[in-house]
Amino acid sequence: MAGTRDRLVAVAALTVVWMLLWGSFSWLTLFGGLLVSVLVLAVFPLPRVTFAGRLRPAGLLRFAVRFVVDLWVASFQLAWTALAGRRAPCSAVLAVRLAVRSDLNLTMCAEAVSLVPGSLIVDLDRAAGVLYVHVFDVAAPADIARFRREVREIERRIIGAVGSDAEIAVVEGGSR
Repeated sequence: MAGTRDRLVAVAALTVVWMLLWGSFSWLTLFGGLLVSVLVLAVFPLPRVTFAGRLRPAGLLRFAVRFVVDLWVASFQLAWTALAGRRAPCSAVLAVRLAVRSDLNLTMCAEAVSLVPGSLIVDLDRAAGVLYVHVFDVAAPADIARFRREVREIERRIIGAVGSDAEIAVVEGGSR
């Protein structure tokens, strides 16, 4: 039942995107979008993503507030670095191993990290649970350690918002 619901949600979402791309809300666009959505999902089936956790309102609020703060701070730091022009910033690609290796956690952490200005996911290793992150303005080894801690904090907040009790125990216990 859950698989059918997931497919219907995917078809509906793809159809809405199709209609938005066409910029036309007609019966022809609707049926065309449905047809294209079904064909795309038949040719490129979505992998199964299991959700073992539960939504935790306090954790979601904590994640959302901190995410907005991170966006503001990173945007300001990036603008300051660009406008101050004191030195040429150095960048690096860092490997960060996550505590919880589920596909859902990897995806959510990768998205959250990439949305913050100054960092971008360039690759990930599903089997090892490692994110490879391009980081802007890394001047010293202390910056590398700080950024790895920040990514692990993002993971901790995400798991606190949508994780299972077992995943929370792994993240809070520091099991790596």
